[in-house]
Amino acid sequence: MTPQSRFVPVPGSDKQPLKGAQPSGDVPADQRFEVSVRVRRRSHPPAIEGGAPVPISRAVFNESYGADARDLRAVEDFARRHGLTVEHSSADQHTVVLSGTAPQFADAFKVDLKLYSHPGGVYRGRSGPIYVPEELSGIVTGVFGLDDRPFARPHFSLRLQAGLEAAAEAGAAAAAAFPAGFPANRIAQLYDFPTGVTGKGQTVGIIELGGGFRQSELDQYFRSIGIHPLPPPVQVASFALGGANQPGTDPLDPDNADIEVMLDLEVIGAVAPGAQMVAYFGRDASDMSFLAALSAAIDDPNQPAIISISWGGPESTASGQFQNAFHQLLEKASHLGITVCVASGDNGSADFRAEDPDWDGGAHVDFPASSPFALACGGTRLTAQGNHIAKEVVWNEGKNDGTGGGVSRVFDLPDYQKAAGVPAAQNPPGPIKRGVPDVSGNGAVGSGYVVLCDGQRFPDRSKGLPPVGGTSAVAPLWAGLIALINEALGKRSGFIHPKLYQVAHSGAFRDITSGSNGDYAARAGWDPCTGLGSPNGKMLLAAMKQAAH
Repeated sequence: MTPQSRFVPVPGSDKQPLKGAQPSGDVPADQRFEVSVRVRRRSHPPAIEGGAPVPISRAVFNESYGADARDLRAVEDFARRHGLTVEHSSADQHTVVLSGTAPQFADAFKVDLKLYSHPGGVYRGRSGPIYVPEELSGIVTGVFGLDDRPFARPHFSLRLQAGLEAAAEAGAAAAAAFPAGFPANRIAQLYDFPTGVTGKGQTVGIIELGGGFRQSELDQYFRSIGIHPLPPPVQVASFALGGANQPGTDPLDPDNADIEVMLDLEVIGAVAPGAQMVAYFGRDASDMSFLAALSAAIDDPNQPAIISISWGGPESTASGQFQNAFHQLLEKASHLGITVCVASGDNGSADFRAEDPDWDGGAHVDFPASSPFALACGGTRLTAQGNHIAKEVVWNEGKNDGTGGGVSRVFDLPDYQKAAGVPAAQNPPGPIKRGVPDVSGNGAVGSGYVVLCDGQRFPDRSKGLPPVGGTSAVAPLWAGLIALINEALGKRSGFIHPKLYQVAHSGAFRDITSGSNGDYAARAGWDPCTGLGSPNGKMLLAAMKQAAH
């Protein structure tokens, strides 16, 4: 009997090898690894329409909408019949974690697992869908970890090579001309963030899929920019399928994710020094690790009110099962009163690097920023004059190099954007769906951020090293701002999107009307480059207070 006659494919599980990838051998038969099976919800939570939902507790949400114990047992029994070990099972997180070998998983899910060589490295992969027995059809909504290719990448921009080459060619003159950059508390002043509040009483979760930090270096950095008292020490959460805080040693390694981690922590700590930061490290940048880290943050007893995500990948490269699972987690966060700030990407409207062999020449948006439950954060380039912003435009350094933004091909236009004038998708033409980003802030390298990482300070004129930019600076910037607003309001902002669009014309935003990100141009009002614009923090707080009455 063929697998198709006894088994059925898991919807949205189909995957194909990366372009340029070639099979390079079998997965070692004695190598054990873990796979996460996601199980359906007991029932569906109420739809979130035009307004923000009244936040409910995790206990109430999980009791009402967690997985059914019978569904979990059915998956566990199936796994044991195929010699797999049940490592962890959670009704709250709709997940059964299994361990086993490639032959065992291949037999259980009817997949052919191979090692693939790719210009980016070697990954364990498969081709086609994942299958489950007919009796699990509808129960299993996703299977993650069979394929461990990286999905997400950090959205910081540095241009190390360009800076080093410029310094080498022009010597001291080039070094002297390098931009000085801004510490994040200076950016907060330029955006007139609320004063008299520090984010005290707020917990901000930060999702990281690699790298690490040293607390002593964070303290050194905060002292150097005048933060006193120092922010509370960063906590590192431990969870199933979680990774570890593993700082490296070479800050000039372009694959060193420490720069992303330090950028996130230093921006939030500089903007909201009274807030407690909790880091959730995934094991790697695969879809399984990304889901595990976000799920852990949402269900953490630390109860973060804000989550900052500076990682993502092109929506077109995310499998349907992954999009659905992550979108459901973001929906859960919205019901719990958690605001999730997500970077919109650093490769313009393409969302692929120009040299990426997987780029089809078209326009794409970044996921998870494209989920309507994510507060998508785009990038601008600002020029300061004294204590004021003299000019602010769309961040665009050239082809496929600047703020991400555009129109989703997956998620429908949310209610809160129906009056925003979201255009049809471009290149190729498509329908009017979810527009990205929602908001923006300074993200250009030229007007970027002062960062200390692995003993190296950015910028460093003597080495030709520029400041650090990217929309991954904007997500934590907004996370810090929302922590300040939450403290001032005495409550969580939660699913803040409807209110932001409601107060868009109240002076709460600096409308960015100049520039483009490739396929889309800035304009008055919302646009697919910088969304509603960059914040005027005090005006936004005042508008939020007014909207609450």
